[in-house]
Amino acid sequence: MNSVKHIYSNPIPIEELAQYAQATLQGSSDVLISGLSHLEGATCGDLSFVVKPKFHEAARSSQAAAFLTIHPIPDDPRPQLICPNPMLGIVMLAQKYFSPPLPQRGIHPSAVIGHDVRIGPDVSIGALVTIGARAQIGSGVTIYAGVHIGEDTVIGDDSILYPHVSLLTHCILGHRVILHSGTVIGSDGFGYAQHEGCHQKVPQLGNVVIEDDVELGANVTVDRATFGSTIIKQGTKIDNQVQIAHNVVIGEHCIIVAQVGIAGSTQLGHHVMIGGQAGLVDHLTIGDQVRIASGAGVTNHVESHHTVGGRPAVAHNTWRKAQVLQYQLPEMRNELRALRKEVEDLKQRLPKPSSPPLPT
Repeated sequence: MNSVKHIYSNPIPIEELAQYAQATLQGSSDVLISGLSHLEGATCGDLSFVVKPKFHEAARSSQAAAFLTIHPIPDDPRPQLICPNPMLGIVMLAQKYFSPPLPQRGIHPSAVIGHDVRIGPDVSIGALVTIGARAQIGSGVTIYAGVHIGEDTVIGDDSILYPHVSLLTHCILGHRVILHSGTVIGSDGFGYAQHEGCHQKVPQLGNVVIEDDVELGANVTVDRATFGSTIIKQGTKIDNQVQIAHNVVIGEHCIIVAQVGIAGSTQLGHHVMIGGQAGLVDHLTIGDQVRIASGAGVTNHVESHHTVGGRPAVAHNTWRKAQVLQYQLPEMRNELRALRKEVEDLKQRLPKPSSPPLPT
């Protein structure tokens, strides 16, 4: 099966790519590049990237026309773009030259738009989109088919909402926000009052505020606040299938991997990283630049710059030692049984204490 590659309509001189990526060109400047690819799938005309010297042998076996690499690949005559961060370089080139174009600008005739909606210039609104009353949509926004936008919502400039996103009433998106398919912003927080054995729903009267340059993966759910706002701050990136409960605050430039769950009113500082399938209970404070390992269950506050793991989560070094020890438990159990047997044998060999003489 052939892999899908993004092909530029007109081949690009490798010298132009080197200049844009701020890389040093080693080798011929006459090569034209028509696509990007990983080493294994590269074909003639592709630029591929090499992030570590251990991949040099794979590069020499690749069919790529040229390489973007941190260290020159010896004994290979093909052009090489030398830069300190090949991954960043390939991202820059992909964004500039090889990303698929946005949909055609304009509003599809099947879109349903409420009254007093304000729509900026150069937008694309796809088929069967519904936009509630008084919504505000900035310039350059792209809204794919089947998206629902509730009343009194705000969408900042150059944001992208992929098919079947739901942005519910009063929620606010900043500029350049990306929401992938199936994501729901502003669903009700999970709040109930107990009365006579029944669950009485607590009205969720707040909203969700998502700041500039945030990206949310597919099927992410961000609950509206009970009062006030659930907030995701600037530059944070969130993977697929993450649940963010009501009144959570997520700081700037965090990374949250798939299937994480964050319970209500927990607050994260800036540059927090959370591994996949971790869970955080409610009303926690997670400091700045905290790292939480995959699968962790966080039940206590975490101070800034700490790394935690395990269920319940503890200091990462402690958790790693415990992980090693648990696999040694069967051997340790056998050793303990042997030691007990030796102690019992020694007791049997000891002479029994003589009875004291009876008084005369």
